[in-house]
Amino acid sequence: MSQENVEVALALIGDADVDLVPLVRDDASWAAAAQGVVAILHPDFEIVGTVIGTERPFVGIDGLREFLLDWLAPWEAYRSEVVRTVDPGDQVVTIFRIFGRREGSTSELESSAAWTCTIRDGKVARIVGYADPDEALKAVGLEE
Repeated sequence: MSQENVEVALALIGDADVDLVPLVRDDASWAAAAQGVVAILHPDFEIVGTVIGTERPFVGIDGLREFLLDWLAPWEAYRSEVVRTVDPGDQVVTIFRIFGRREGSTSELESSAAWTCTIRDGKVARIVGYADPDEALKAVGLEE
């Protein structure tokens, strides 16, 4: 496992257990966070989201925010914690426990998710998210 790749992927995630909703929605908070994030994004960075079965790339730091705003739209609070990282080469799979509370609800939902980070030139070049961590592992050629 390349510790450098894992460190780059984890640097993108930032502090564990931070509520992403106010961080992403508030312009000043996002601007402060983006300054640190942009330094670890490859110039060709994209994050891939799936909408109604169709993949859509979001490009650059602005695309990252657009993706996050779309993802967080139904949530009043949303945080994650890293459970495990796996680095089979030029990609890092990060498996999360996610915790969210929907608008108007008092109950917190808990689930698992994962993403693959493609690392190029020591920076994050591409992220693909997966609702099922096993699918992320399969995507990089690993089976659980």
